[in-house]
Amino acid sequence: MLHYLEARHQVIEAVRRRATRPAAEVVPLEASLGRVLAEEVSADRDYPPFDRSTRDGFAVRAADLGQVPATLKCLGEIKAGEAFPGTVASGECVQIMTGAPVPAGADAVVMIEHTELKGEQVVVKRSVERGANVVPRGSEAGAGASLLAAGTRIGYPEISLLGQVGKAHVQVYRRPRVAVLSTGDEVVAVEARPGPNQIRNSNTYSMAAQVLLSGGEPVLLGNARDEVGELERLIRRGLEEDLLVLSGGVSMGKHDLVEVVLRKLGAEFVFDAVAIRPGRPAVFGRCQGKFVFGLPGNPVSTMVTFLLFVAPALALLGGAAPPPLRFLKARLAEPVKQTTQLTLFLPARLEGQGGEVQARVLPWQGSGDVVALAGSDCFVVAPEGAGELAAGGWVDVLPRNG
Repeated sequence: MLHYLEARHQVIEAVRRRATRPAAEVVPLEASLGRVLAEEVSADRDYPPFDRSTRDGFAVRAADLGQVPATLKCLGEIKAGEAFPGTVASGECVQIMTGAPVPAGADAVVMIEHTELKGEQVVVKRSVERGANVVPRGSEAGAGASLLAAGTRIGYPEISLLGQVGKAHVQVYRRPRVAVLSTGDEVVAVEARPGPNQIRNSNTYSMAAQVLLSGGEPVLLGNARDEVGELERLIRRGLEEDLLVLSGGVSMGKHDLVEVVLRKLGAEFVFDAVAIRPGRPAVFGRCQGKFVFGLPGNPVSTMVTFLLFVAPALALLGGAAPPPLRFLKARLAEPVKQTTQLTLFLPARLEGQGGEVQARVLPWQGSGDVVALAGSDCFVVAPEGAGELAAGGWVDVLPRNG
């Protein structure tokens, strides 16, 4: 079996080799959150476009404050969005607000709390160096400088930057369409009253949510019974989309038919098991020109394997680089036993602040325990064969992505 990092690497390399650049479309700025830029964005002018004050205070010549206290003549004031018409000469200053342009002749700003205004005179009680509390014109970006590359995932800072440079409409890549199909005779619709041996189809909706969080557009195909004909029909429908993700039917049981049907349709598999718990019987391959993931049916297994393997594939199909797995370090709140040769992903919750953060593994009843997972905000990653992980020891923590 593959280590999960090797399996993830194989997913990324397989998709990267075959993924084509998605078509582009234009969306309003307010609809661009989470989308992937399909164009390079450059600065339309210098940023800032003038020497900008970062403090409320007085624009001064630093040389006038070699000895303090110093008394300067105040020539007036400048608010943000205004400009001072004159020039600051030696012995003079101008009151200035945060964000306002520094007037000609001034080369620093002294904060207002270090001054005392007496009519037209200002007593400055602290000296400043040249350039203090001033952001020079063009120091953030010069006109024409590249600000955002094509392939950038748009978050709220990127939206702010796009708005700053006047991009009311943004060219983005089309989101990959992801067919989502659950399987199993025991699965009924979420609105149904389940029988004593049935479960509601929560996987379809959790997978759809993960598709959305990963930048895709979910296409819900419902649930396929454990019957070759129905499963084949729905898999064929799923292969019409950019990516097909199934849950359930990938273990070794008599009625686990996903791999059987995929092979019948000509699938070639990259792997069909990964050395993790939960999520060991995860399947990845290619069928009729489309990538296919078969994820275990137990909900926690489905969510873990989606995060590890499907999310990077979706990023590549959407025109972005695959996101790295960002592990945190935390101390274990309680000991954890790890005697298996599988990497464990244990639902946990972070507690505390700063350097005192602890990860507390939650009591759970295995990979079907969604109640425990809903109370978590991360997974403690316990390496294979680690033995007992002591309380207070450092462990890797993988945050949930939603």
